[in-house]
Amino acid sequence: MAKANKTMFFCQECGYESSKWQGQCPGCKAWNTFVEEPAQIVKGVRTQNSGRELKPVALKEVSLTEQSRVSTGMKELDRVLGGGIVRGSLLLVGGDPGIGKSTILLQVCRNLSAAHHKVLYISGEESLQQIRMRAGRIGEFTDDLLLLCETNLEDIRTTIERCKPEMVVIDSIQTMFSGEVTSAPGSVSQVREATSVLLQIAKGLDITIFIVGHVTKEGNVAGPRVLEHMVDTVLYFEGDRHASYRILRGVKNRFGSTNEIGVFEMRADGLVEVENPSEYMLNGKPQGASGSVVACSMEGTRPILLEIQALVCHSNFGIPRRTAAGTDFNRVNLLMAVLEKRLGMNLSSCDAYVNIAGGIRMTEPAIDLGIILAIISSFRDKPIADDVLVFGEVGLSGEVRAVSMAEQRVLEARKLGFHQVILPSVCMSSVSQITGIRLIPVATVAEAASYVV
Repeated sequence: MAKANKTMFFCQECGYESSKWQGQCPGCKAWNTFVEEPAQIVKGVRTQNSGRELKPVALKEVSLTEQSRVSTGMKELDRVLGGGIVRGSLLLVGGDPGIGKSTILLQVCRNLSAAHHKVLYISGEESLQQIRMRAGRIGEFTDDLLLLCETNLEDIRTTIERCKPEMVVIDSIQTMFSGEVTSAPGSVSQVREATSVLLQIAKGLDITIFIVGHVTKEGNVAGPRVLEHMVDTVLYFEGDRHASYRILRGVKNRFGSTNEIGVFEMRADGLVEVENPSEYMLNGKPQGASGSVVACSMEGTRPILLEIQALVCHSNFGIPRRTAAGTDFNRVNLLMAVLEKRLGMNLSSCDAYVNIAGGIRMTEPAIDLGIILAIISSFRDKPIADDVLVFGEVGLSGEVRAVSMAEQRVLEARKLGFHQVILPSVCMSSVSQITGIRLIPVATVAEAASYVV
């Protein structure tokens, strides 16, 4: 029998348990992630099916109806979730402080309560008056939205079982605590125990539960990594707090794709959906400026047009400076090496700065050709025509390789008024039937560079 005051060491990344501190976790190989917490003795597990005979069900006998998903009233959020909320699911929403996690969930609660769905909002960080003040900026709420300020899990379980809401919001998981765990709220043991209790409630009572999770300075959800494995869906809010737009990205989704994103704009009355993010991202693009080109990136099934800017100037130091904002720094260095080797451009004595305008971050290889042309345009001080769109992956041999979903990219360019598209020649077979726009196929970066004159 373990002593009551015995402590264990837990990995904050994966939840690995050890009787002594270790520099590297044997489970996830992370360094300096072990924390000391009191060990817990499992006395018993409460289950919903105790005393009942369980009968397996054949897969073909499980019926799927349209009522399996509930719309949140926000098309962008429904897109990320795969079509709506699945009943009985457990969803985790993470993001930096002040990014809009509580705001979007309060808006979802407003939409669902307006559709006569019973919703319970549980806050461990704000008082009822603070929530009411924030809700006043969003709009009017119905009586189907219930508020509760509580952090004790046992009391929360009792309240949920008594009220039987259709959706519950927990804000946030780091403030919840269980009396059976002696460690402080927010610790590894408490976060894991709280998530386990909420998982039992969601599956046992068929209630959808949203969990708000704080993030670390690295951008990951604070607490053990096992937290992300337990939930059904993990959503991350991205974007600069000083910018007006927000991007909601699905990192994990058992009921849909993880490649979709939702774009929102933060306003005084809450988050507003951006139905055409391409037009939004290109707002304010300079006309006739060198080093600027429009590229196309795919986020799931959605093409997003973005402006890539490059500034190449002579360096006054022995080692030239390289800076990349919004894209992978090492990828930019690789593409500049391709230009030096394949086109003979002397970039070793130049500083180079590459930026994706608007603060958005894109790492898809399809923007390689856009980065290449932006650097060439700035180096030669020759602007690229404003009606040109560029996409394509660039290899180390200087070849322009194919990218997926070329047809959707060209159609998006035509819809936004672009007249020319520079694309990989191997993609012509899939887009040759598109009319109303000039297609310029290129096979190498040398061919693409010839259009920067």
